[in-house]
Amino acid sequence: MRRTHLATERLVLREWTRSADDRAFLFDLYRRPEVRRYIGDGRRMTDAGEVDALLERWTARADGVLGIRAVTTLDGTRLGAILLKPIPWSEGAGGGAPEEIEIGWHFHPDAGGRGYATESAAAVLALAHDAGIRRVVAVTHPDNVASQAVATRIGMRAAGFTDDYYDTTCALFVSERAS
Repeated sequence: MRRTHLATERLVLREWTRSADDRAFLFDLYRRPEVRRYIGDGRRMTDAGEVDALLERWTARADGVLGIRAVTTLDGTRLGAILLKPIPWSEGAGGGAPEEIEIGWHFHPDAGGRGYATESAAAVLALAHDAGIRRVVAVTHPDNVASQAVATRIGMRAAGFTDDYYDTTCALFVSERAS
């Protein structure tokens, strides 16, 4: 895997490791109902061993552009995860088209309200477009106004609601770079 180091004025976006600290942070993040309520089926992690399977999936998909990265402060304090990955079509959607690329963010509640999601998402969206990914989508639970605000702040266009992804209804945001 080609590694891409990303940094912003306040943040470092790096690959997750299997260190005890990364694993403990991820378990704490994904066991929280306030984090999981808008992700998938909302099921929280209940066993720290689930982190290993999660990291295995994330590592297998990472290619230097695509991947799920840790977001930390410059001093290494872990804040959350920033995602740039293929998004699965809902059953019957997509018409055989290749998977699209999704951007997303999952942050610890203690990191909220400081602009970290917006700052990291803007950096990853720029990376995607600079790497030649023309279209990037973000999908949120229809009630997740905080994530919708992040998508808008990074310049994504609200495109209504869709059932095309994850076999559920989502609010859709799109960023398209001119060819």
